[in-house]
Amino acid sequence: MMLSELPRRTQAIVDSVQDRGPNDTIARRLRELGFVSGEPVEVVARGPIGADPILVQIGFTRFALRRSEAGRVRLRDGEPA
Repeated sequence: MMLSELPRRTQAIVDSVQDRGPNDTIARRLRELGFVSGEPVEVVARGPIGADPILVQIGFTRFALRRSEAGRVRLRDGEPA
């Protein structure tokens, strides 16, 4: 499942961030912000128009991501610890 598909207020664990080409700056920036394997993540809210942007909490920090950006974050199968 991708982060863009995660229902609101459901916790999950980040598996990986997908690169869409060499030197993918968006994927690199997501990893720098903390979207790395093993981190718990939750969708807090969605925007009113087309569910864009998505308010995401990772750790104690919240980020507003476009759905296309959240669609690069792959989540693990299974429940968070």
